[in-house]
Amino acid sequence: MAEALARMHAPGWEVYSAGINPGEAANPEAVRAMKELGCDISKHTPRHVSAFQKITFDLVAKMDAPDISDFVKARWIETWDIPDPANGGIAEFRKVRELIEKRVRECLANPEEDALSRAA
Repeated sequence: MAEALARMHAPGWEVYSAGINPGEAANPEAVRAMKELGCDISKHTPRHVSAFQKITFDLVAKMDAPDISDFVKARWIETWDIPDPANGGIAEFRKVRELIEKRVRECLANPEEDALSRAA
C-alpha cells in the first residue's frame, strides 16, 4: 500500500517498497483497501529489503520493522509509527492506508521540513 500511495501522490518519484518478511503476493485485504481508492495492487510482488542493497536512497520510511540499516543504504531513514495491518481485517487496512497517506502528503506538503531536506 505504501508504494502505491507514494506513487499516487508523487508521480515521477522513484518509489519502492519491501519488507523483512514479505509474503508471496499482495495481501487480499490490502488489495481491497487500495481498490477503494481506484488503485489496483493485485499484481504487486512483495520483495525483501535485500533486493535493494545496491541502491542508496534519499529517504527510507520504515514501518513496523527493526533496524534495516544492514539491508538498506539511505541518506535518511525515518521511522513511521504505523503498525502492520496483516493480522487485522479490512478496517485495520483502511486505518493503516489512511495513516500512510497522511504521512506521504505531509512529506510532499512540507518539503523544507521533511526528511529529504534534512538529509541534504
